[in-house]
Amino acid sequence: HGTKTSALAIKNCDLFIAVGTRFSDRVLCNANLFAQNCKIIQIDIDTAEFNKNIDVALKLKGDAQEILSTLNRLVPSRKNAEWMENIASWKKEYPLMQQGQTTDSVVPQEVIEILDRLTEGEAIIATEVGQHQMWAAQFYNFRHPHQFVSSGGLGTMGFGFGAAIGAKVANPDKKVVNIAGDGSFHMNLNELVTISKYQIPVVELVFNNNVLGMVRQWQKLFYDRRFSQTTLERPTDYLKLGEAFGVKALVIEKREEIEPVLREALTGNQPVLIECRIDKDINVLPMVPAGGSISEPILEMN
Repeated sequence: HGTKTSALAIKNCDLFIAVGTRFSDRVLCNANLFAQNCKIIQIDIDTAEFNKNIDVALKLKGDAQEILSTLNRLVPSRKNAEWMENIASWKKEYPLMQQGQTTDSVVPQEVIEILDRLTEGEAIIATEVGQHQMWAAQFYNFRHPHQFVSSGGLGTMGFGFGAAIGAKVANPDKKVVNIAGDGSFHMNLNELVTISKYQIPVVELVFNNNVLGMVRQWQKLFYDRRFSQTTLERPTDYLKLGEAFGVKALVIEKREEIEPVLREALTGNQPVLIECRIDKDINVLPMVPAGGSISEPILEMN
């Protein structure tokens, strides 16, 4: 679900330096089509990761910071205006865009971009697993290390709420927001009582589309819309749920409500639950199908 610009950069570069990546299947997609036209330098502290999933031209074992510092001393500073122009051109041609935007509709891109603006990109963002996880990675402009707390490829639904609580306790001066889908939220919603009892001012932002969005997206694309066990339509009343646990609860139903609701949630020093209602057929794009090349992602779908 990364940008097409980054994929084209990998496809067209002459040297690819991979720092601390194990080249998992989620990164490579099709290993035979990955970075075919360049040499790869792999930097890792674990020798077991070298040539495990893809062959590389040079293996550098050690601490990444030390190796990169050494490379900076050894390699003279260079500029490549033509290459940077290509990158800028690809960014312009293939921007990250949210499908489903209309005049009045609520879409995740706008919600997260407004959240980014209101927090000046300084919040710690935790996530659960699914479409919202990708939207958070795509549309929040992270400015520092350790701002993005997510279970990544482990795919742990329910992880984010507890992670957000821990992040807030460890960083009481920071705004902390857990971005969740309604599927993941129902895995661990009982932690509302924890933030209520101890008055931990975490913002729990739930994108509620009443489906397991990521799996539904795959079923739509690759299984002829044979939806199975992905339509939730739970009758949960989020406002009453928050009230029951002693947590302030807000709802976003219309586009004009996005900023005032987020502003209200971020202003107070109290735990807040936000239900953000979105359409069940909003998709995460770009998307590389299984076995495909990262440079040929799906950019549009109905």
